[in-house]
Amino acid sequence: MATTQQSGFAPAASPLASTIVQTPDDAIVAGFTSIPSQGDNMPAYHARPKQSDGPLPVVIVVQEIFGVHEHIRDICRRLALEGYLAIAPELYFREGDPNDFADIPTLLSGLVAKVPDSQVLADLDHVASWASRNCGDVHRLMITGFCWGGRITWLYAAHNPQLKAAVAWYGKLTGDKSLNSPKQPVDIATDLNAPVLGLYGGQDNSIPQESVETMRQALRAANAKAEIIVYPDAGHAFNADYRPSYHAESAKDGWQRMLEWFKQYGGKKSL
Repeated sequence: MATTQQSGFAPAASPLASTIVQTPDDAIVAGFTSIPSQGDNMPAYHARPKQSDGPLPVVIVVQEIFGVHEHIRDICRRLALEGYLAIAPELYFREGDPNDFADIPTLLSGLVAKVPDSQVLADLDHVASWASRNCGDVHRLMITGFCWGGRITWLYAAHNPQLKAAVAWYGKLTGDKSLNSPKQPVDIATDLNAPVLGLYGGQDNSIPQESVETMRQALRAANAKAEIIVYPDAGHAFNADYRPSYHAESAKDGWQRMLEWFKQYGGKKSL
């Protein structure tokens, strides 16, 4: 079983970028745990506020292709400061460790492509179940994800009827299909169980604006409760503050939009 719990930053990180956000943890409880899932024990990182007056709204945080590294863990801590129980599961743990791959193309072909969507969606169901036993209110279940996790966020919004809200950051919308990935988000636009906010960069070479417009058209045709925001000056991974792709203005606006989306559709109990 592989895990990236102690691995630090992802391979795409620039050396200690000055833009890195480090969230103080004095007002939260955070750490690693193990979640039973499909006969295995799945590593995960979780964070929640120290003080609360009852079960907390839950946000599942879905990793980038690089796994649950420090940036993803900090996302959990930021959400905890906003009053959420945030959990980031290691969704590649059966197939391998992202840190064992020297470059992104090899990581994609040697690990990411081997992880079945169906397995991931079932693992996320077990994360929600774990949350219900650990201070979480699954009647206020939400999800957000980045890059690879952004695509999974769209898929999970069509998978779990209990989900209340979803926010997908620069997740792939269209593209080739495979045995492990039989559907893309554009294929499930008619099946969304929860409102989805999509946050995309206008300069993202990996997600052309044509695919964003195709998704918008599919959502309109389905009369889906969803919105896609495009930041004209941002590229891919514009929220990744540890990478050169970070675009602070777009990231900050996207973060506020996410919190407002969660509050509007998912609910947030006052501490």
